[in-house]
Amino acid sequence: MPAKRWLLAPPASPDYLRQFRGLHPILAQVLINRGLDDPQAAARFLYAKEDGFNPFQLKGVSKAVGRIRQALKKNEPIAVYGDFDADGVTSTALLVMALRMLKADVHPYIPKRLDEGYGLNTPALIELARRGIRLVITVDCGIRSVQEVEDGKAAGLDIIVTDHHSLGPEIPDAYAVINPKQDGEDPLMWAGVGVAYCLASALFKAEHMNGRNGRSAPQRPDALIDLVAIGTVADLMPLNRLENRLLVRRGLELLNRANRPGVRALLDVAGVQPGSVTAQTIGFAIGPRINAAGRLDDAMLAYHLLTAPDIDQAAGWAAKLQQLNTQRQDKTRAAQEAIRQRLDEQRVGEMPLIFAGDRSFEPGIVGLVAGRLTEEYFRPAVVLEEGDGESRASCRSIPQFDITRALDQCADLLVRHGGHALAAGFTVMNENIPVLRDRLMQLAYDSLNGQDLAPTLDIDAELDLHQLHESLVKEMELLEPCGHGNPMPVFMIRNVHVAESRTLKDGRHLKLKISRASLPPLDAIGFGLGDWAERLPERIDIAFRLELNEWQGRTSLQANLQDIRAAERD
Repeated sequence: MPAKRWLLAPPASPDYLRQFRGLHPILAQVLINRGLDDPQAAARFLYAKEDGFNPFQLKGVSKAVGRIRQALKKNEPIAVYGDFDADGVTSTALLVMALRMLKADVHPYIPKRLDEGYGLNTPALIELARRGIRLVITVDCGIRSVQEVEDGKAAGLDIIVTDHHSLGPEIPDAYAVINPKQDGEDPLMWAGVGVAYCLASALFKAEHMNGRNGRSAPQRPDALIDLVAIGTVADLMPLNRLENRLLVRRGLELLNRANRPGVRALLDVAGVQPGSVTAQTIGFAIGPRINAAGRLDDAMLAYHLLTAPDIDQAAGWAAKLQQLNTQRQDKTRAAQEAIRQRLDEQRVGEMPLIFAGDRSFEPGIVGLVAGRLTEEYFRPAVVLEEGDGESRASCRSIPQFDITRALDQCADLLVRHGGHALAAGFTVMNENIPVLRDRLMQLAYDSLNGQDLAPTLDIDAELDLHQLHESLVKEMELLEPCGHGNPMPVFMIRNVHVAESRTLKDGRHLKLKISRASLPPLDAIGFGLGDWAERLPERIDIAFRLELNEWQGRTSLQANLQDIRAAERD
């Protein structure tokens, strides 16, 4: 991996920091670094419980609610059409359960990645119509499915599209389209499950106000908010946005109770205790296991887990996901190593973009492999699963290159495509692959030429060893939930003395003790930094996250190392 450039945030003046009354100056500095440089905005970010958002403000919601309520009154069969990733699965489960709470005749449908690919597909819509479905509600997909929506309408379906992905040049002519990106220059940055929750909330609100059969519905589907947290974090939605922060915070409260059988079973196989679930738990334990179902088998396995009525059924589904997740890890490592060997034979440092494919790659892992390659080489990466006549690919990118915009410029070569600035996917006919590769390479070269393509490490503040206390960790916990857009704070200390060093896990990880005058040494752990062991100088600069390590009933302060560099000599 290329050496990281450390970017230390400019320190605010003491007078400015004092305006953030009641907050530790280091916490105030972190908030300023996150763009929360107004004390009132910072306080709202830390302490707000509600945002006062009215779901009917979102374009398309009123029309969608009207059509769904019509279906409820007539007992029309409804299909919820989702996607096979964690966002899509949680979206599907949420909306199906919400509709069932309102006594709807509702049926989930999630396409199989290998057979059907991403998004709406015409054969599936025609089959749903043949089964008697009259209303299809998409979740986490559909915003670019212009032709498929037309085909579904021709088959007699009313289609409501709910999605959060980037808009294409044409909006599908669906019965209603709900996508925050339609609504102005600063749209809500929800995941697909956030949009689904918005629709469910609007529906519950309408049912509560109007009532049916003399019964009043709940005002909002709070019992489903744990699913919103899972999908939002797993889909890397920005947690510096209040609309996501509030949903995830409420969702984590429910996740930590583990009342849902599927959640409890998933925590069991992941070795996580209820009550200790954080956004990081979702990102590294819950999300990958849900994703494994759609990557290597059928996403409906994860759907059945999340909707399981009791712990016995949930345990069976969770065991299956655990097995698939282990397979996913093994297959990802093997594919990454195969591509790495090819790249070692090329001059990867001169390539603006990595473009690789193989017939042996499974479509469910190409996105993971692309992400690993982007992280390792700090280049946009396109990884294809090559088929007989057409191939499917996943793309991951770096902040300097909008991969979805690049694919838009290659639309004439693609069967379909879509995604976000940093992650996208497409299907391409094999005869177009060489031209596509050359065009993407050129677009990346034009965009990235002359830039210093090295990963950066954002550092919130420079500290000294005597500022590190357990109380500082507690202060930083006010920033939770942390994740994409609101990372855990990273600090640096210069010129520390390494008192002891050793490696763990076959040399992969580094364990240090840092000298502190008149204080016990500071423990430090560097995951993936084991290669420093043979070249570790006596004095180093460290970039780290400060945390509390609990081991055998003892809690101690620990620096979770993010990077190391040799200290400058005086």
